[in-house]
Amino acid sequence: MPWPCDLVRAREWLGNAPEKGWGDALHLISNQPDRKLHSQLDLGSYSREAKIRQREPARMNPAEAARRGLVSGQVLRIWSERGACLAGLVISDAIADGVIQISTGAWLDLSHEGLDRHGNVNVLTRDLPTSSLAQGPTAHTTLVWAEPWLGELPRLEAFSPPEISGTAQLT
Repeated sequence: MPWPCDLVRAREWLGNAPEKGWGDALHLISNQPDRKLHSQLDLGSYSREAKIRQREPARMNPAEAARRGLVSGQVLRIWSERGACLAGLVISDAIADGVIQISTGAWLDLSHEGLDRHGNVNVLTRDLPTSSLAQGPTAHTTLVWAEPWLGELPRLEAFSPPEISGTAQLT
């Protein structure tokens, strides 16, 4: 029997990962954060204390990290077919093999090249609803790839106010 709505089925899962020479895919879980409300208070000290080198934490199983030669505290470049972000690695037994978990809510901080420097998972996930009835997100059916960030870490700008130009001055 066919599915009533094609969007209900997972479009991306480990069993249908594309072979693009990027290595093994990971299943991304993007849950609600425990140190902020969605993205509210991401600037706050409680949220920032949990960051790894100022980036949103990305949790991975110890065996998965070992296979990939990754260590806790490293910054990773995580990407999908839609975009890429930087996140700090936390190794955790609470994460299943083949899975990477990054909470939602990191403030978007795009470089001129389109890389999110802060760990915003929205650059990785599809912007499609689960069905025409539910309209929930399909964030838990996302495949990503991960590798160590080897370059100099780019400066975060998400928490910096923009420059005010022109003659108008705030008093």
